Amino acid sequence: MDAATKQGAIVGGQTSCKEIEIAAFERYLPEDVQIISCHSLHGPKVDPKGQPLALIKHRASQQSFALVELIMSCFKSNIVYLTAQEHDRITADTQAVTHAAFLSMGTAWFSNNQFPWEINRYVGGIENIKCNIMLRIYSNKWHVYAGLAILNTWAQKQIRQYAESVTELFKLMLGGHREELEKRIRTAGAAVFGSEPGQKDLLLRDDVLDRFSLGKVPKEKTPNNHLSLLAMVDCWWRLGIVPYDHMICSTPPFRLWLGVTEYLFRKPQLLEEVINTAIEDNTFRSDDLEFTFAARGWSDCVSFGDFASYQDRFERISKYFEPRFPEATRVGNEMISVILEKT
Repeated sequence: MDAATKQGAIVGGQTSCKEIEIAAFERYLPEDVQIISCHSLHGPKVDPKGQPLALIKHRASQQSFALVELIMSCFKSNIVYLTAQEHDRITADTQAVTHAAFLSMGTAWFSNNQFPWEINRYVGGIENIKCNIMLRIYSNKWHVYAGLAILNTWAQKQIRQYAESVTELFKLMLGGHREELEKRIRTAGAAVFGSEPGQKDLLLRDDVLDRFSLGKVPKEKTPNNHLSLLAMVDCWWRLGIVPYDHMICSTPPFRLWLGVTEYLFRKPQLLEEVINTAIEDNTFRSDDLEFTFAARGWSDCVSFGDFASYQDRFERISKYFEPRFPEATRVGNEMISVILEKT
């Protein structure tokens, strides 16, 4: 890299983990080379217009930084100015656990040999978001998610906490410990969304949630305990993360994930239904068991830094869902376009 870099050049990268990238630049680049890194905070299938683009002025003159800003302006993205450390922490907060949740959903459905859009209880409302984003993630390349999860130290901690939250909540459901479960859920919800549940200014609405379905929406929806969503809010609470603080740097899947968790926790009647279902209804027990196994499996894979296992797990499940990727991408793009107008 040293011998191949022109004198006074500007060098940067588009990686999702800046700590390692910057360390490599500092080690191998000559001191006269300027370092300005960037990261488009969205996937390759999303229009960059209006999406967040992080710019990191690590070692550069203001003149060079202005040049990079000018070059990047062609994306028509919203520029967010961060340090490398801020970028990695925010990326972990907004992407790591979100990806882990959807990866675990796909793993659970794969393990149960289920195509969720063909099962009435997974069609309509919140379930549409789950199915579409799960397929969207598995239609991409495995290394996009592996690098972010394994190489980012904050991400490892958060994915581990998510697996712990899933496990602990599932055990409370299995044991029928309603009082303890309800107290924990409501405490986490108050910490993340505030103590007043009010429904005004929700990120998502019923008409939007039902519009983008891969299957036929049933007249009556099967109540779901939404373990994946409850665990998400529990995880944020345990880690002291306020998701709204990072909206300016959020990816489309994160905004949708935040939207559906908010939708659940700020609708008192729906949250009460979820708690009742968690204790009294066994309909989703086998699904939840596989989801718990999956969350712990992905967490172990990340904690061990095992890229080979990550790739193997990801690609096996991706192959299973592959026939529906084209339709899911089309519906997902429409869904994201409509929903992001509000968020």
